[in-house]
Amino acid sequence: MSSFEPHRRLSNGHAMTLWAWARRREFPHLPIPSERFIEVAADARVLAHCYFHRGVAARPTLIVLHGLEGSSSAHYMRGVAAKGWAAGFNIALLNQRNCGGTEHLSTTLYHSGLTTDVDVLVRQLAAEGHGATVVAGYSLGGNLALKLAGDYGATPPASLRGVVAVSPVMDLPRCVDALERKSNVIYQWNFVRNLKARMRRKAAAFPGLFSTDALARIHTVRQFDEAYTAPFFGFQDATDYYHRAAALRVVDQISVPTLIVAAGDDPFVPSGAFRQPPVTTNPRITVELSAHGGHCAFVTHADGNGFDGYWAERRIVEFATSVCAP
Repeated sequence: MSSFEPHRRLSNGHAMTLWAWARRREFPHLPIPSERFIEVAADARVLAHCYFHRGVAARPTLIVLHGLEGSSSAHYMRGVAAKGWAAGFNIALLNQRNCGGTEHLSTTLYHSGLTTDVDVLVRQLAAEGHGATVVAGYSLGGNLALKLAGDYGATPPASLRGVVAVSPVMDLPRCVDALERKSNVIYQWNFVRNLKARMRRKAAAFPGLFSTDALARIHTVRQFDEAYTAPFFGFQDATDYYHRAAALRVVDQISVPTLIVAAGDDPFVPSGAFRQPPVTTNPRITVELSAHGGHCAFVTHADGNGFDGYWAERRIVEFATSVCAP
């Protein structure tokens, strides 16, 4: 169970999700980040926005991963950065391939199980003298964080002290099914319009490499993945992609301390996944499942003493602090 108590006006999952998504936030104490371009493949670079203290080896590092069609500028990414920076962490907000206005940096696409990029960053930072590292992700980024740890299995990099996943889409087939409910039409519409817009920008950046002919016929995330994601990465179809990219297949192999934060009223991440044996039988995994919280929201009351009410962001930093302690 979770200690999270929702804001009294946001006890509905949809209300919580949409309020957190739409509310404008400012982070006046967060410095201007440095840009770090990371070559993750011969034909792909990604961009991380970094907030590093002087003397990086003396401080732990928190790598944060965004959700589908998000970026390093997402409010929750900067919210974690602000709280982590104040707690003394070095912060790296990693954009997935093509996200955050980086379509021109790669001839490839991205998908929900592509852990290569964050693995490269983890190992680069360790080689540069960074100390303990924690990877945290939201939604798709949460699936990536869990899958990364599961793929490492019994031999994770020595620098990796733990992972955190907030509202992770770790059971991708069920999440896509849930997204197609009528009650979730606004989320589906938002994801699809952004996926289409990104695909058009991608085609413009690399003329002749990507066709946009199929976009007019696409109205769901599943249809997009069937037309673009699955064939580009060599999956048989969207069903095969969702199965192979889902972290639920490998969470039983996780060997680093892991925290999953999820809500029973998440509109499109069914909570049943967090009660599956691969999760519940792994002693390295802690699940904090609250009745409320929505999707990637978890807004409670501000305390008037510096805490802005974004509980999951604070929980990430608390967990990271605990696993990085000497």
